[in-house]
Amino acid sequence: MTATPVHLWRMLVWGRALARHGALRPFESPKAPLAVRLIARTARIGTGAPATPDFAAGLGAVGPAAIKLGQALATRPDLIGPDAARDLVRLQDSLPPLPFAVMEAVLNAASPGGDWRTQFQSIDPIAIGAASMAQVHKGVTTDGRAVAIKMLRPGIEADLTRAIDTYEWAASHIETLGGEFARLRPRAVIATFKGWTEAELDLRREAASASELAEAVQGEPDFIVPGIDWPRSSRRVLVIDWVDGIKMNDTAALAALDFDRRKLAMVLVNGFLAQAIAQGFFHADMHQGNLFVIPPADGDDARLAVIDFGIMGRINRRARMYLAEILHGLVTGNYKRVAEIHFEAGYVPPHHNVAAFATALRAVGEPIRGKRAKDVNITQLLDGLFAITRSFDMQVQPHLLLLQKTMVMVEGVALTLDPQVNMWEVAEPYVRDWVRDEMGPEAIIADRIVENARALA
Repeated sequence: MTATPVHLWRMLVWGRALARHGALRPFESPKAPLAVRLIARTARIGTGAPATPDFAAGLGAVGPAAIKLGQALATRPDLIGPDAARDLVRLQDSLPPLPFAVMEAVLNAASPGGDWRTQFQSIDPIAIGAASMAQVHKGVTTDGRAVAIKMLRPGIEADLTRAIDTYEWAASHIETLGGEFARLRPRAVIATFKGWTEAELDLRREAASASELAEAVQGEPDFIVPGIDWPRSSRRVLVIDWVDGIKMNDTAALAALDFDRRKLAMVLVNGFLAQAIAQGFFHADMHQGNLFVIPPADGDDARLAVIDFGIMGRINRRARMYLAEILHGLVTGNYKRVAEIHFEAGYVPPHHNVAAFATALRAVGEPIRGKRAKDVNITQLLDGLFAITRSFDMQVQPHLLLLQKTMVMVEGVALTLDPQVNMWEVAEPYVRDWVRDEMGPEAIIADRIVENARALA
């Protein structure tokens, strides 16, 4: 068990790094507990902290674990505030690559006979991507297939274990402060983060996530998930099919490509809906760097491919049903039904009033109804929704926040393809049909059988 002075020392070192980028200034707010304010001010002494916080740069300076935590916190504007969350969205998990000789040792250790040449004809020694936990090289297998080879960085497991140990310690102390701190459940936040990182430290689990996602979108033929090379993959090495396409963040190359941009935007949105609503398992990091446009060929339209399956979200069927009804209600303006669903799901404590909650939802929903997605101020929308969660004592649902963050991300990417696309209009018929199918007699009977079985167990 790690001693308290060790935790405090780590936090002081991290705090100094954050303070140099002004990232501790929000903790000096009069609303923060006195102990937190004192720690933030002490860490800032002599750092020359800028007046405007740069949260992304601050966490990037702390190290790999902080980068991953920052990505997780970007999904929690209710916890860190909308300004910090927006800043963290730009936090790119990118580090200088390690020399291939270092990574070669990782690959050799995972190869038969201790030599990667038993599995690959060649590997480009120049990394095509390097992040806090792993880096990627292009290779060619012994049977002539082009692949992407992802390898964990040496020592990353120990680094993350030490950091998460202190995160857990800090979260438990913060939660004991009660009030708003308890409502935001920091221990649950760190537990979710720990689960993500543990999954990312076993690349076989990432491979399994890619395989499951491929099944989830098999009804969307233009939404491509690369195949997994299972025999060549292991806990520390992941080998997937090479995606021969143009990255979505390569705006110049995309501008020169002739393809149906609106259709591809629809492929993206429908692919996401198939994951999140129909299957309850979704890629939770669909930013432009993880999406590729596969150019049209042989008369076919352009297709979309997704990579990097380290951050995935999962929502059970009952939660998906509630979510689908909520989305449908917001799109159609049925705020009373949306309010009732929140109470039925237990999201709002029963001592509150359904009608009052419906009115609060209307105040947020009406200003955006009928608007095009590009005309909706997402910041104002989220601020309004999080104000409702505070006013009605709603406990935060981390899995729904992850979905919400992904929805905003998908919407943003779709708009870069087609500024006229309206995600809500695309979603409405999909959600309506899914709710109709799931609420049919057979589905209701199946639900009752399951509930009765649980009651008898």
